[in-house]
Amino acid sequence: MMALEAGTKLGPYEILSPLGAGGMGEVYRAKDTRLDRDVAIKVLPSHLTNNAKLKQRFEREAKVISSLTHPNICTLHDIGHQDGVDYLVMELIEGDTLARRIAKGALPLEDLLRVGAEIASALDKAHRAGIVHRDLKPGNIMLTKSGAKLLDFGLAKNTPGQSGLPAAPDAVTITKPLTREGSIVGTFQYMAPEQLEGKEADQQTDIFAFGAVLYEMATGKRAFEGSSRASLIASIMSSQPRAISELQPMTPPALEHLVRTCLAKSREDRIQTAHDVKLQLQWIAEGGSQLGAPAPIVAKRKTKDRFLLITTAVLFVATVVLGVAYLRNASSTPVMVTASIRPPTGVRFVFTNDAGGPAVISPDGKNIAFTGRCEDGINRLWVRPLNDGAARVLPGTDDCTFPFWSPDGQSVAFFAHEKLSRTPITGGLPVTICDALLGKGGSWSASGEILFAPYYIVPIARVPASGGTPTPVTKLDEGKHSTHRWPVCLPDGKHFLYFAGNHDLSQRGNDGIFFASLDGSVNKKVVATRGNVVYASGHLLYLRNDTLMAQRFDPKRGEFTGDPKPVAYDVQYDGGVWRGVFSASDNGVLIYQTGLAPSGTTLTWFDRTGKDLGNFSDQALYDNQLRISPDGNKIVVAVGGPSDVWTFDLNRGIRTRVTAGPVEERPALWSPDGSKIVYTSRNRPDKRKILYITQSSGTGEPQPLFESDRDMRATDYSPDGKFVLISIRDRGLDNNVALVTLEDTPRFIPLITKPLNEDAARFSPDGRWIAYASNESGREEVYVIPFCSELNDDGSLATCDRSGRWQVSTRGGTRPAWARDGKTLYFQTLDRTLHAAAVDTTGDSFKVQTSQPLFTPDAAVTNRPGRNKGGYAYDVTPDGKRFLINTFGSGDATPLTLVLNWTNMVSQP
Repeated sequence: MMALEAGTKLGPYEILSPLGAGGMGEVYRAKDTRLDRDVAIKVLPSHLTNNAKLKQRFEREAKVISSLTHPNICTLHDIGHQDGVDYLVMELIEGDTLARRIAKGALPLEDLLRVGAEIASALDKAHRAGIVHRDLKPGNIMLTKSGAKLLDFGLAKNTPGQSGLPAAPDAVTITKPLTREGSIVGTFQYMAPEQLEGKEADQQTDIFAFGAVLYEMATGKRAFEGSSRASLIASIMSSQPRAISELQPMTPPALEHLVRTCLAKSREDRIQTAHDVKLQLQWIAEGGSQLGAPAPIVAKRKTKDRFLLITTAVLFVATVVLGVAYLRNASSTPVMVTASIRPPTGVRFVFTNDAGGPAVISPDGKNIAFTGRCEDGINRLWVRPLNDGAARVLPGTDDCTFPFWSPDGQSVAFFAHEKLSRTPITGGLPVTICDALLGKGGSWSASGEILFAPYYIVPIARVPASGGTPTPVTKLDEGKHSTHRWPVCLPDGKHFLYFAGNHDLSQRGNDGIFFASLDGSVNKKVVATRGNVVYASGHLLYLRNDTLMAQRFDPKRGEFTGDPKPVAYDVQYDGGVWRGVFSASDNGVLIYQTGLAPSGTTLTWFDRTGKDLGNFSDQALYDNQLRISPDGNKIVVAVGGPSDVWTFDLNRGIRTRVTAGPVEERPALWSPDGSKIVYTSRNRPDKRKILYITQSSGTGEPQPLFESDRDMRATDYSPDGKFVLISIRDRGLDNNVALVTLEDTPRFIPLITKPLNEDAARFSPDGRWIAYASNESGREEVYVIPFCSELNDDGSLATCDRSGRWQVSTRGGTRPAWARDGKTLYFQTLDRTLHAAAVDTTGDSFKVQTSQPLFTPDAAVTNRPGRNKGGYAYDVTPDGKRFLINTFGSGDATPLTLVLNWTNMVSQP
């Protein structure tokens, strides 16, 4: 293909000037004539268009880029085909490549650490999406005023087991990258040994290339060189690059170690994730250790920082020494010892609430698994050996909750994304076991079965650890209990323990730990307590208020054989999920956390860029639905447990209680004029759920609109005041969308009743459209359907002249919210990024014009008391400039307490 001349049109894009060219395409600066912005257009040359593999690679690049949203990854705007020309429309990046910058010499340490952390973050985003770059090099990294940008995913591929993008074509010949066919694709100087051997590329392959890039940034020289291709390959396969400190004497030893670990010949010996590389680079930038920080940083460290650092180091060494001594059985007479365990650098413990993962000790007492919140705001599963102070994150465990161990201590099971999964602690990706809508604990038996609570209002179920269809092993007695959770398998393989509780305060005298058999012949209460239990070393451990008690227990008969004795005080208890933060192994290791559990969430303001504008409220138990009033002056939200509906005046800071019932009343929403509030009364003694309407001033008596035995909640009020949209549970565990009319005699009208989960429905401001979330594609996406408010004579909803259904989100979406002018539809993607889709609702056909990410609030983590776990509660002000979001804090800094040989405390008569 001849070079495109200025003025050439490709769809709405006008070519301005060439930017560059390579074997896989020519890149031009162009003008988007619709949005009046400059873009970059990558064109596949015509002589390659007929090459099926290269065209497939070009198309794969488009799909890869479109699946990634990250500030350090080049954004794809569009893809097109015109007159035999295939092209990609991408963000125009002003700057220079890292390769050109390195040609001028090594980067200053501060710049290296900043750029390195940004690229590591981008690489982590790709890896978490199952995408391997395979051609990471300085030429594919742009340096801009706003930060580094990772480019050119033309050689990217999916990791094994991933789906959604076509795999790269394979061949057997080593050839020049990009311009000729071959399975060994990339640039030789940055290829990992396994890549040169023609083996499958994975995340570790990118880590090796990243190590080579970091080396080059630090020294200005390539890590591996040779006078020929053969000598270069031999260098990569068998030799080590010169020490960075030989070329740059002021290099921090921690950076030297990090780069060498990235460049390890064996994948297993490399640092395991790009996220870990980012954390290490940030740690070095902050002066992470006396050994790791450059001299100028060490010299400037404040006395307080030095004291904290030394204190942490002492605690770390003490813990490791104690752990080693214990694990090696150094003493013939066990001595009880105590130590503290702190979270890894840059990570905070997340042990409480529905999003938590309390620390659990492996059966052999060698490892601790826990959920930790990383600096990107995502919770991940970590494992820390007691004989080694280095905790490591397990890949593929984003958003994990409530981990528990396999009997051999080699795997951990956990809940995430409505699934129960298991993952090995030695490496590898998780394997799905079965569905689990909102898991509340599990236990893995020696026979290979798992007992678990798949949801908070259903019986305990059993499933093979290898996967399968769960079957219930308990039966809820709804007259006494509303929840079964926290099962514990007992050694005989026939019996188990579980917690049964009731959300109704008047029934909580029935709460406690029950002893049951798998065949259903035994089910009896053994102890009254308000939380979980652990069986270890022949004892049951459970909480009595904040005191951890141990009592000898016969696991075959389900009876206590001794008196309860205290083993720890001030142990943290999470009343939101009815669980204490403690765990014990069978060989005398106990861990627990002290203090009070976080008391809830905070309502926080953010602008459209994601800037935290400060908290609107103090911490409390706020509901996972909040709404700003039509005039923008108030909010309505349910608060407390059991919750009541409150309004908050945004201008005067005054709050007003709307309901004051003894039962749970939530969630709530405004009428179009702000004079009324609709809410649901739940967890009533009579088991009914009642939809009420009341004056927003709190005066007068609430009026019932509709009642059901199924769980339901109001999600929106129609602009014409005729209907309330509700989400109502079907006979399974999914939700459907329905209407309740606001007539003298309100009526229930089903609207969306597929055997799927449809939820979070919202009216457009003109009342002509309804946006909602549905999982019909296998994951939640946002859809829009037309709506006509006319009723037939028989009371049914009239058929709308407009027809159709439109998908708004494309990579997962939930919780839609309309802008007050109806021109923007906001929603959240499954990675919690808030998006704004420009839409046209003026005609008979709905149109999505553009969709762009706004921000991902680091601290905004779903409250998770209900079905829609993938998102967080939010609303947007009428002017569209601010968002109020229900946020959790950044995690818990309180250390874990480790006790070795805790049974010494209960062995004395």
